[in-house]
Amino acid sequence: MWDRLAASDPGLLRLTAGLRTVTAIALTLAVLAALHVPVPQLVAGAIAAMVATFAIREKQRGQQAVTLAAGLPVALASVSLGALLNQRVVAGDLFFVVLIFCAVYGRRFGDRGTALGLIGFQVYFLSLFVGATTSVLPALYGVICVAFACSAAARFVLLPQTPAGTLDRLRRAFRARLAQLLATQAELLDAGPEEAEKVLADLRTGTARLHETALLIQGRLEDGTSDPAVARLLQRRVADAEIAAERLGLLLLTARSAQRTDTLTLHLPGAPLPAGGELPVRDEATVALRRDLEALRLLMLRPAGEASGTALAQVRNRLLGYREEENLPPAAPAVQDVFRGLGEAARAALGLRLALDGPQDESDDTPATARSREELDAEDTAIEISEGSETEEPAPTGLKRPTTRAAVQVAVGSSLAIVGGELLSAQRWYWAVLTCWIVFLNTASTGEILVKGYRRLLGTVLGVVAGIGLAALVGHHTWTAFALVLLFIFAMFYTAPLSYTLMSFFVTAMLGLLYTLLNTYSLSVLVLRIEETALGAACGVIAAAVVLPVHTDRRTNELLVAVLDRLADVTRGAVDQLSGGAGGDLVEQARELDQALADLRAATQPLTHPITPLRSRRNTVRYVVALLETCAYHGRSLAATAELLPTHPSIAADPRLRGACGRIVHNIEAIAAHVTDPKSPARIETGSSIASMLEPGTLRTPRYGRVTDRVLRHLQRLDEAVSGLARPLGLAGGPAQPRK
Repeated sequence: MWDRLAASDPGLLRLTAGLRTVTAIALTLAVLAALHVPVPQLVAGAIAAMVATFAIREKQRGQQAVTLAAGLPVALASVSLGALLNQRVVAGDLFFVVLIFCAVYGRRFGDRGTALGLIGFQVYFLSLFVGATTSVLPALYGVICVAFACSAAARFVLLPQTPAGTLDRLRRAFRARLAQLLATQAELLDAGPEEAEKVLADLRTGTARLHETALLIQGRLEDGTSDPAVARLLQRRVADAEIAAERLGLLLLTARSAQRTDTLTLHLPGAPLPAGGELPVRDEATVALRRDLEALRLLMLRPAGEASGTALAQVRNRLLGYREEENLPPAAPAVQDVFRGLGEAARAALGLRLALDGPQDESDDTPATARSREELDAEDTAIEISEGSETEEPAPTGLKRPTTRAAVQVAVGSSLAIVGGELLSAQRWYWAVLTCWIVFLNTASTGEILVKGYRRLLGTVLGVVAGIGLAALVGHHTWTAFALVLLFIFAMFYTAPLSYTLMSFFVTAMLGLLYTLLNTYSLSVLVLRIEETALGAACGVIAAAVVLPVHTDRRTNELLVAVLDRLADVTRGAVDQLSGGAGGDLVEQARELDQALADLRAATQPLTHPITPLRSRRNTVRYVVALLETCAYHGRSLAATAELLPTHPSIAADPRLRGACGRIVHNIEAIAAHVTDPKSPARIETGSSIASMLEPGTLRTPRYGRVTDRVLRHLQRLDEAVSGLARPLGLAGGPAQPRK
């Protein structure tokens, strides 16, 4: 069960965020209740504790303490101005707009600027929500100070979280998700024609979730490790394990079909199984394959303290033995390929365990296992931190800077929301402003704001229905209502990264309970909440579409070009190193490619959302993203193979690969130029396959012991995927040009 929890919530980030916020609020309520403060101040304390906890996002504890300390005077100043301007409508509205602009503009100063802006805005909203006046300001000062102190106690004493501890939990989540993916791959062996499509969908989901966890680990390595060499080692071992697991899935799909499986099958939702699918068989080889997939899964899950003993050593040795041709069982070539892939996955698992858990017992090693250890040790020794200077692109200035543009847009949208909200309700107009503010958080295009506004409105409507029922049940039972509020706050933070609609549902249901506590609950209030939410979302969309707009097409095109540039860098660097040159920091280049692709995938969500009316365009976007994920997989694989070159005894540089790579890089750059400027004269080159571009017969080494064969397959698939990108993007092809 713990492994399932670790896999479902990598790093326990959502669980920690929910528990820490609930703990801070509960501690605040306990202290304030002991002081016998009235219910409105209890509500104010709960909101202040929640804001002080979730606003701070820095990873280092020292930075968190500084931001929390700086946030207290910001909160006190904000609640003071809210109380002073509460009865001055025009001045209060103007100040609110200025505060919103400054809060959004503060994002340019990093996590601390973002946190202080959030605290300032949310505490001003708190003053409006509880109807703060100058007469209760001293009491509110005390309440806010208690809330910040309880937030600090929850963060630093009761539920401490260090970067190293988070990274350790993320690594456990990676192993758990890798084990789940191996279990799904084992199911693929036994799946009949009726179940195969479902298992394939689960395989896609498991592969994507494993990649998601790898990205989370990469983002935490710098803060979670004290030594850059250790961080680089972990990054390489995680990448090796991810690539080996994905490749094993492809080989299993190929073993079920009459032809080699295209990598696109694992990345395109709804893509069918390869043609000529075979029914599951139970010959001796496939029975051994099922056994060994389960053995690899259990070895991956086994904690370091239990990963010892003769039986486990024999299992590990058997799996690593499949890297040697003489140890492969008699079977069809496609099935033998799966056993080879299983051996490579076992090697990646061994490298991951050594990197995560340290040296292991070597007394029962076979020669094959000893060779794998020697290869891994040689790779570890060869790790060097690149000190090359990086040229950074000049940052945009003025209104082109994203934070400035967003601040202007939010200010305009909030002004519209204030005017419209005042017309709907002179007392609760701020709900429209809050919605307008929230739909701009973590969004960068008009389409993203539209989808986020729709999700918030849907969650609000559902939350109002729940709030009506809860208010009738709870009545005036104060502490029952506060208990439910804590439950909903936990659910809000736990579901926020998964579903914005669910988060909005829990927020609205919680507000219904808060209104009950403040004795201001009525059906008309909750209906007004829906109206204000719809108005705020509409104002946000209007502001984003009219004021300095960033259209979804423009943003996705910019991110697409960034992905293509990173892909060209990885391909060029990997092939250059495989050809005998110096390819640079390939691990870091592969990480940048993965991050750029993750940004593009997030930006295309408005185009692939179920509510989009352009069905054909949605399918095209999914196809393009799937092709890019295919290209990224082959790029990562080339980079991983190139990283082995200096230390692997069976890998030698092949200068011919540099010429074979030229057409691929040219085509990537041509597509990027076309996306940037559709009138660009660039054309992709077509011609014979990559394999036929090399002179045959110069290297006569075993099929799996030679780098050229595996690299050629990745280059061939990459060439096909890049050429496939040109068609949906509207780029014509031209004849191949001779390359040196």
